[in-house]
Amino acid sequence: MNYTNSKKKKNLLYKSTRNAEKTVTASEAILKGLAEDGGLFVPAEIPKLDVTMEELKDMSYQETAYAVMKQFLTDFTEEELKYCIDRAYDEKFDTETIAPLAKVGDTYYLELFHGATIAFKDMALSILPHLLTTAAKKNNVTKDIVILTATSGDTGKAALAGFADVPGTRIIVFYPKDGVSRVQELQMVTQKGKNTSVVAIHGNFDNAQSGVKALFEDKELERELNTAGYQFSSANSINIGRLVPQIVYYVYAYAKLVQNGEIKTGEQINVTVPTGNFGNILAAYYAKQMGVPIDKLICASNENKVLFDFFRTGEYDRNREFILTSSPSMDILISSNLERLIYSIAGQDAEKNTELMRQLKEEGCYKITAEMRKKLNDFEGGYATEEETKTEICETYRSTGYVMDTHTAVAAHVCRTYREKTGDNKKMLVISTASPYKFTKSVMTAIDETNNTMEESALFDGLKKISGMEIPDAIEEIRNAEILHTGECGVDKMKETVRKILGIEV
Repeated sequence: MNYTNSKKKKNLLYKSTRNAEKTVTASEAILKGLAEDGGLFVPAEIPKLDVTMEELKDMSYQETAYAVMKQFLTDFTEEELKYCIDRAYDEKFDTETIAPLAKVGDTYYLELFHGATIAFKDMALSILPHLLTTAAKKNNVTKDIVILTATSGDTGKAALAGFADVPGTRIIVFYPKDGVSRVQELQMVTQKGKNTSVVAIHGNFDNAQSGVKALFEDKELERELNTAGYQFSSANSINIGRLVPQIVYYVYAYAKLVQNGEIKTGEQINVTVPTGNFGNILAAYYAKQMGVPIDKLICASNENKVLFDFFRTGEYDRNREFILTSSPSMDILISSNLERLIYSIAGQDAEKNTELMRQLKEEGCYKITAEMRKKLNDFEGGYATEEETKTEICETYRSTGYVMDTHTAVAAHVCRTYREKTGDNKKMLVISTASPYKFTKSVMTAIDETNNTMEESALFDGLKKISGMEIPDAIEEIRNAEILHTGECGVDKMKETVRKILGIEV
């Protein structure tokens, strides 16, 4: 693989959103996952791109990844970073371009579902195991790293696939028992690998995520792990090693729009992102700060519209009904990555951010100041109901032949209503986060209601026929795969479950 050469950048350090004093290197931040004070690691500053769009437009995805990631991961050598990139973005993806653009009508869809688990999480979780094991060597870590992760459906499988049988690692994934699609569940519970564990919790994703964060902050458990030769890290987007690779595809998409003659260099575009935990759209925000000419960042929610309400009112309030929808990866009321944005608009005031996060934990809500709200002008919020999501899938298919999954449909609906409401005619990039095969029943039922009575597995061939897309290997693999993980636990038993999996005696 050929890469662009450029001067070495100064060392970029990371600090916690809840403590401005202490700094760590990029590799230390990746290893820890979550800061000891419960905060998220953020770069001390957002670096600017040091290559022009004219240079970027002719680069491969791998070359673009290096150009972006070297700016953030400055304690990785050129050789180390290229090693990680080349092993991540290879034949695991079913297209050489890794992240192809599809033009549908007057909208561009960035398809991020061509990896091994057919969802956008592959874009970062293909490289995270390599970044993590490289970081462990750099920091002379001798303990086994235990990847502890909560998933709303896609992160779990992508992380399991990435870390399966990686030496020196264990991975434990918690998912909400009735809160993921059947395909998502089968992808996880059939995962092979001696170091993999999957546990269904009796609760929703927010319960799983809060439980995992509590385990990270549990000093007693940390001592027990230490004695047993383990240390925790995370594959969730709380880990900066997940977030940095996501910045890459926004840079790449803009450069390809230039290369394809769809836009001129410097022309502003808008981006619509289906959003749950806020990591994907935060990566777009960082790309904009790096110098990518993005105007509006449009945050698309499903009926769990806590983010829409936040952008509309300046108040974040999770005290509401949790709704199970056909876009389960967005069924989230505590968007953990929003903390990084709050920290930024609070002027990197760790004390102010900590107080707001305390309010969220204890009271379930917080309100930002008028001054902070002014700094949210880059963002617009929108949401789609279940009915609007179904209509978007059906009408897009009927008018263009393009088939999209439920999460992408939420974004497509929000994109269309934003244009109608504002008259903003800038070119629009919609982030397509999952293959329609991942949510076959919902997609096929939206197109034809009679499909509702059929088993999901019986609809794969029908989806192939109408979409023209081959049935992905990820689907073929689970059709007759053996179920290997059957563990379940209550939210209050997560600590006990982790101890049992790791063989820790107390």
